[in-house]
Amino acid sequence: MAQLSYREAVAAGIAQEMRRDERVVLFGEDTAAAGGVFKTTVGLFEEFGPRRVKDTPISELAILGAAMGAAMTGLRPVAEIMFSDFLACCWDYVANEIAKTRYMSNGQITLPLVIRTANGAGSRFGAQHSQSVENWAMAVPGLKVVAPSNPADAKGLLAAAIRDPDPVVFFEHKSLFANKGEVPEGEHVEPLGKAKVLREGGDATIVALAAMVPRALKAAEMLAADHGIQASVIDVRSLVPLDARTLLREASRTGRVFTVEENPRLCGWGAEIASLVQEEVFGALKGPVIRITTPHVPLPAADQLEDAVVPSAARIASEVKSALESRRAPMSRTETQKWT
Repeated sequence: MAQLSYREAVAAGIAQEMRRDERVVLFGEDTAAAGGVFKTTVGLFEEFGPRRVKDTPISELAILGAAMGAAMTGLRPVAEIMFSDFLACCWDYVANEIAKTRYMSNGQITLPLVIRTANGAGSRFGAQHSQSVENWAMAVPGLKVVAPSNPADAKGLLAAAIRDPDPVVFFEHKSLFANKGEVPEGEHVEPLGKAKVLREGGDATIVALAAMVPRALKAAEMLAADHGIQASVIDVRSLVPLDARTLLREASRTGRVFTVEENPRLCGWGAEIASLVQEEVFGALKGPVIRITTPHVPLPAADQLEDAVVPSAARIASEVKSALESRRAPMSRTETQKWT
């Protein structure tokens, strides 16, 4: 095992696949000699040279247009969109072209490409550079959607995404770039569509993604230490494909499910999981699925305001504790008549 930061693990995953397959190419704004704006591509230009690692103009349309053309002609491009917010600038290519080409060509044309992008809050970049937009991509048929929470998964899931025959949108969380962890040396690949149970407990199941995973783990420790509540924590890792089997098994086991989402509440990915759980294992639930989210507001730039809207470990612990302790009293006749 090697101790790598999340950003170093991203570079390691790309390098692993570029060494293995000469069809893998990398391009984006400042991804070459500069090593990326977030230093996630350091060393790749020096190892693989200007033929396979290229800087692009400041144009998201140009980047994804080149990626699509490269994939159609036999390469396996890894294209970087600097901030996930900027996917809005090239969303037609993502949602209408890249996601649809295999279907519309009846499988004659495949697009094995990865769109890497820096996602999420925590860096005080304001409303146009701090959004979590994984639910945008999740809503588009034809895209796979991945968001790692730790360095080992950053390397392993990125390798799997590069090998995948379909387009993958790969969200790298900005607030995790400096986090360090053990990463397998040599070839390391994690399967797409497989969630991971990081902590086991019998009282509740907390489902989280990307930067919310370490916060969910901390909240689970707080619940155990302060209140004797034992919570499982699941790292979703992949929204599409979604590991429904693991989610439903854990939901059935504890009977209480909480999703922790950084994206705004309206139409967040947790709503899909809540729907799935309540449709498939309703009889095993001891209470409603609770969504802990960022409110439906633009992300503020001020540090105290940003921290106030994004779910924290303390808020997660508080909401789980409150929900588990609440007991619904039977409705009065007046209340019953109100809803009938």
